[in-house]
Amino acid sequence: MELSIPSARAAALATAVSVSVAGLVAQTVVKLPKNKYTPTQDVELGREAAAEVRKKYPIIHDQRIARYLNKLGDRLVAAAPPELNEPVYEYSFTPVNLQEINAFALPGGPMFVNRGMFDAAASEGEVAGVMAHELSHVLLRHGTANATKAENPWLQLGQIAGAVGGAVVGGAAGAAITQGGQFGVGTVLLRYSRDFEKQADLLGAQIMARAGYDPRALAHMFETIEADSKKSAGGNPQWLSSHPDPGNRTQYINKEAESLTMASAPDSKEFEPIKAAFASLPRGKATANTGRGRADSGSDTPPAVGTPGQPVPRPTSEFRDVAGGRLFRASVPADWTSLLAKSSIKVVPRNGYGQLDGQTVFNYGVEFGVARAATRDLVAATNAWVNAATQENRDLHYAGAQQSTRISQRPAVATPLVNRSALGGQERITVYTAFLADGSLFYYLTVVPENDADAFQETFRRIGDSIRLTDSR
Repeated sequence: MELSIPSARAAALATAVSVSVAGLVAQTVVKLPKNKYTPTQDVELGREAAAEVRKKYPIIHDQRIARYLNKLGDRLVAAAPPELNEPVYEYSFTPVNLQEINAFALPGGPMFVNRGMFDAAASEGEVAGVMAHELSHVLLRHGTANATKAENPWLQLGQIAGAVGGAVVGGAAGAAITQGGQFGVGTVLLRYSRDFEKQADLLGAQIMARAGYDPRALAHMFETIEADSKKSAGGNPQWLSSHPDPGNRTQYINKEAESLTMASAPDSKEFEPIKAAFASLPRGKATANTGRGRADSGSDTPPAVGTPGQPVPRPTSEFRDVAGGRLFRASVPADWTSLLAKSSIKVVPRNGYGQLDGQTVFNYGVEFGVARAATRDLVAATNAWVNAATQENRDLHYAGAQQSTRISQRPAVATPLVNRSALGGQERITVYTAFLADGSLFYYLTVVPENDADAFQETFRRIGDSIRLTDSR
């Protein structure tokens, strides 16, 4: 049975949170991103997703812990900028008995905090910092902003911007979110861009200061999470898998802190007893053991193939066939592994796909998939798709002129791109697009680090030449 803990809301806490006008002058202005949805729709989506999470995650039913988490969450909500804090939001703060350092918030207000976050934190300010960061995602409506972007087929299908060249493709938390609903974006809700992460960092720091916490505690917690990613066996703390590091995180949070004036510090004497209360609970589960951390065939996050960063063997000359339902067939190197997702098929060599520094990266191999197109002009449809991807991933750029070509005897366009590689340096990406009979856009994508491009060129050409589109015309 779900615990219901009454908690004072913003009005009751307003007197406890004071803000110095002088401290607001130099703070960074954080603006709402483009969003076609309403705050009420945020709430509806978050409510539905939270119900699913509560069914599948090991919720902690401890009155003392729940009361403390609500009190901490309410203090942060009271410190939120009123112009962003929509009256319809339904905040809740739920403790979860999972051992990973993780927390996540859903659109409209539901937040879930792992006991692993408390186990790792050295102070209440560090937990408050992560919660302020997650609250900022709610206030800035990043979930439905992602959904707005996802309605572009390129982003909706999780291709270039969500899967190539070290971009994050989501954490285990995302797999708990319902795939239904009017938005139809599933786990996209928990995959934030680096720009959204920086926004949440800065707004979170500002909320912390208004709530009486030193924002430097947030920077320190991020350092703890990063250190955990390097020492853990999998190198993949769940928080980092859905919250990519924008870079220079500690520096810009500390710089932001210098421009802020902190309110009176709250009484944090409960923190250590609450840490002890968490420690007294049964051992926390690993997310992978809850049934949501695995990436089974057909999921949005395929399993790893080897270890990215280790040497990738040169392609074999022996090929085998792969098929994408009734849409296409192709031949690929016999020793490459096929990874099936709900909207695409990746085929990668050993060490070409997996976890690296807390992120899921795809640095070698090919991908086949289908996206909707808004026009029957092939160049225009391709450019709309690619432009959306380059806007989402600032490291992804055109690398030359598009060229006309053919896929399975159909007119096609080849678009060369370049991206920053998670392995260092740059990687080359080429996207080949052609129309299917129903007007959808079929694509064949290749990705390889620039220094290995020549060694894979002939294999990519051979795969492309082997493609046979088998949809009815």
